[in-house]
Amino acid sequence: MLTERHREILPTTRESTTHKFAVAGFEGYLTVGQFEDGRPGEIFIKMSKEGSTLSGLIQGFCRCFSISLQYGLSIDDAVRRFKGMRFEPSGATSNPDIPMATSILDYIARYLEFEYGSGGGTSEADRHVA
Repeated sequence: MLTERHREILPTTRESTTHKFAVAGFEGYLTVGQFEDGRPGEIFIKMSKEGSTLSGLIQGFCRCFSISLQYGLSIDDAVRRFKGMRFEPSGATSNPDIPMATSILDYIARYLEFEYGSGGGTSEADRHVA
C-alpha cells in the first residue's frame, strides 16, 4: 500500500555548495542547496554548452532529482540509481577523488556520494574546514 508523503520545503534562504567539474572536457557547475541540517535538498547543474540537448536533459534531471530529495529519497538511494550510468560524454574528470566517470550523471552521483552519502569521504566538520 502506498503511503502519502509530504514534500519538505527548503528554507527561503539556504546554504549551498557549488562545485566546478569536467567530464571528458565538458565543463559544468553543480550547486547543491541544503536543508538546515546540511542534507541536500536540491541540485542545479549548469553546463558550459548552454542551449544544447545535453544541457536541457540535465536540467530536467535536476528538477526530478531535487523533488525526489524533497519527498524523502535519501542520497544513498539516489546514488544507487544513477551511479554507473553509461553514456557520452564519459572519461577523465577534473576531480582527483573521482578520476573517471562513465557519464555526467555517474560523476554527479559519485560526487554526491563522496560529499553527502553515509559512507562519504569527509565529515560535515571536515568539509567546512577545507
